[in-house]
Amino acid sequence: MNKVDKSNRYINREVSWLQFNARVLQEAEDESVPLIERLRFLGIFSNNLDEFFKVRYATVKRIVEAGKGGKSELGVLKASELLDIITQIVIKQQSHSLKVLSKIHKKLESEGIFIINESQVDDAHHKFIKNYFIQKVSPALVTIILNDLVELPNLKDSAAYLAVKMSLNKKEAQYALIEISKSMDRFVELPEKDGKSYIMMLDDLLRYCLNDIFSIFNYTNINAHMIKITRDGELDLESDLSKSFIEKISDSVKHRQIGEPVRFVYDKTIDKETLLFLMDKMGIDSTDSIIPGGRYHNRRDYMDFPSLGRTDLLYNKIQALEVKGLSLEESIFKTIADKDYMIHTPYHTFSYVVKFLREAALDPSVKTIKITIYRLAQISHVASSLINAAKNGKKVTVSIEIQARFDEQANIDYAEQMENEGVNLIFGVQGLKVHSKMCVIEREEDDKLKRYGFISTGNFNESTAKIYTDFTLFTSNQKILKDVNKVFNFFETNYKIYRYKHIITSPHYTQSSLFKLINKEIENVKAGKEGYIRLKMNSISSFKMVDKLYEASRAGVKVQMIVRGICCLIPGIPGMSENIEVISIVDKFLEHTRLYIFGNDNNPKVYISSADWMTRNIDNRVEVSCPIYDENIKQELIDIFDICWSDTVKARVLNDSQTNQYKPKQKSNIRAQFAIYDYYLKKLNN
Repeated sequence: MNKVDKSNRYINREVSWLQFNARVLQEAEDESVPLIERLRFLGIFSNNLDEFFKVRYATVKRIVEAGKGGKSELGVLKASELLDIITQIVIKQQSHSLKVLSKIHKKLESEGIFIINESQVDDAHHKFIKNYFIQKVSPALVTIILNDLVELPNLKDSAAYLAVKMSLNKKEAQYALIEISKSMDRFVELPEKDGKSYIMMLDDLLRYCLNDIFSIFNYTNINAHMIKITRDGELDLESDLSKSFIEKISDSVKHRQIGEPVRFVYDKTIDKETLLFLMDKMGIDSTDSIIPGGRYHNRRDYMDFPSLGRTDLLYNKIQALEVKGLSLEESIFKTIADKDYMIHTPYHTFSYVVKFLREAALDPSVKTIKITIYRLAQISHVASSLINAAKNGKKVTVSIEIQARFDEQANIDYAEQMENEGVNLIFGVQGLKVHSKMCVIEREEDDKLKRYGFISTGNFNESTAKIYTDFTLFTSNQKILKDVNKVFNFFETNYKIYRYKHIITSPHYTQSSLFKLINKEIENVKAGKEGYIRLKMNSISSFKMVDKLYEASRAGVKVQMIVRGICCLIPGIPGMSENIEVISIVDKFLEHTRLYIFGNDNNPKVYISSADWMTRNIDNRVEVSCPIYDENIKQELIDIFDICWSDTVKARVLNDSQTNQYKPKQKSNIRAQFAIYDYYLKKLNN
């Protein structure tokens, strides 16, 4: 075997994540994507970048400030080197995204949609804009006059601000900041003219009305440029014993708004004097990422760009399908008592999950309901069903993860509501996040308790179920559900480590169990048999798991991987990973399913899982991987992997070049997400 230098064994996770976000930007650039959807992908790209700086960049920055090198945490790169690399990549990506945005604007104009700025307002729109400003904008406006202040007031994390400079005379300047409130629509729809649509960014509307805002100042010149600051998004939990866990989390979420700055984005046309004044006021230093940008920031708002009634510029909405044999009008308990069923959202309707919980809430025979919750929808039918069950005398236990990043407040609100209604709440496990997705229900039948339940790869969230792909297995398999129930026992008595016969759980067994499955494939190859591994997940960054797959590759095991996001593994390297292939699919829906398939000498072992192959999922979270025993469902999952692997439209090849090249086109191209819908439609109609 050729010896491979350690520095060439892994791709840095932060760099790999930025390359994933580049794939999102590719969707905005792709002319085959409907035009308004392209704008929305640009918004997703920007939103992703905001979260990256709040979390990952902030983490690396803390390593630098702690005086550590960071190699043990970050691989072969020093933390200080990585900060520079990230900034350079982001500057290039931001520059490219502005070019993409410019092209989209031109395409919109060809479709009769015009985004105008303050210099393009004509008489027909003047009155509307002035009235809109007076009625809807001015009452909510926050304007900060800067010069006389000793300290700059706290600027909100990731809010956008217009930095205003007024020239009072040749020497004096007056500075101010206008906060662009999230409560106001970023896109103002102006009256149509001659059948054409007109949109004005709120930023430009404010520029148009600067004199209305600052009329009391006797200025000779005025200009406004956009700035944005991103703060460290890490939660710092207090040790105050008098506070409840919810209070600590709630206080820490509020503290995020005054966290240390980690990124400063500014309009590159701003004058140097204004820029230096602002950076000094905000305490921006050399360890922060300083990004020259375009005229507009907070481009994440493009995720909500108005549709303008132009369905021709949007993806066609799919009609979520039912699963053959699993009726929404009959008892799900009776149906799954006979066999397992699986739903694959958004191709299948999420209504099955809500129907199952509503049935449990009303069924007099149901005695207990136990469920894990990670992210809830803003208006959650799941939560209301659980509250309904508690009101009907069921013993309802909810393990709710209050530290689900950036959804903490929503979960806190529902936790308090459920607790007030008699639901027994468990706030995770000390030192671990509960990321598993499962529910077990006990129902009295013939004087005995029988278990029913479901295990999923995704959150029980009606909103995300429309855009995230996830598997949910409905089962009455008593052996599997006995194991699932043990996980809930672990939540109550986490000093005790339970043994599981069927499911694979983190933090105690995932790595060893997966190693055992991989070793079996290695043994099969060495015995002259076929050995293969097929994996679909969001991310792989655990060096231990990467090294194990390298070992399998060197032994001759064929490894096929579909990884949406971070991939620290480098495929196709002779002597290390020549038997590993990796693709990534970014398309209309967010690929969120985790699926593991092991050849097992032509008797495949198939698992769905809540866990990615990241250190946090393996060592620091409660995760569940569930075996699939029903042969029809097992084959269905293998078919789904095959369809995804065959994608020649939205699949990119991941390799050491990190260039996100698309898979070669074929005479008959396959777009996996569309093909999967057709696959399920055919099954339903057969």
